[in-house]
Amino acid sequence: MSLPTIGSMESHPARERPDLLGPTVAAALACWEQGDRVAVVEIDPELADTATLNATYDLPPEASANCVVVMGRRGGEERIAACVVRADTRADVNTTVRRLLDVRKASFHAHERAVEETGMEYGGITPIGLPEGWRLLVDARCVDIDVALIGSGVRRSKLLLPGADLGRIPGAEVVEGLAR
Repeated sequence: MSLPTIGSMESHPARERPDLLGPTVAAALACWEQGDRVAVVEIDPELADTATLNATYDLPPEASANCVVVMGRRGGEERIAACVVRADTRADVNTTVRRLLDVRKASFHAHERAVEETGMEYGGITPIGLPEGWRLLVDARCVDIDVALIGSGVRRSKLLLPGADLGRIPGAEVVEGLAR
């Protein structure tokens, strides 16, 4: 099977380059059935933000999928979800995510806590290798991406995988209308 590629970025099998992955991401890829279909590309960490990366490498914005962490409380219980949405959309936090978490109010998780709890760098948080107990919500449009570009757990690289595999990440829930 050939590795996914996009643009002129040089890709490598992600499992063979743990130096370009966050530790939790490397561990998750090692045991994920689809892990051999994931490639990694090294980038300048200063280019990690989606708009900058797309402009630098002339990538279509609909190829990138962002992972945002959202939380809310109900009955004193904290409920956290990672939401994967195409970069040209925004997670519908106030309606769809709030309803799915069954909370009165949902908001973005504090980035210091998200970094600490995931073991990933801010700006590199990805749906692969998330903490146990977190929900993973994937917008249905993401699974239609031919080759999805997502975070790798660190800012100095990105992962490439078939968009359909985003819906195959253990625990993933594919949701229509997660993003607007």
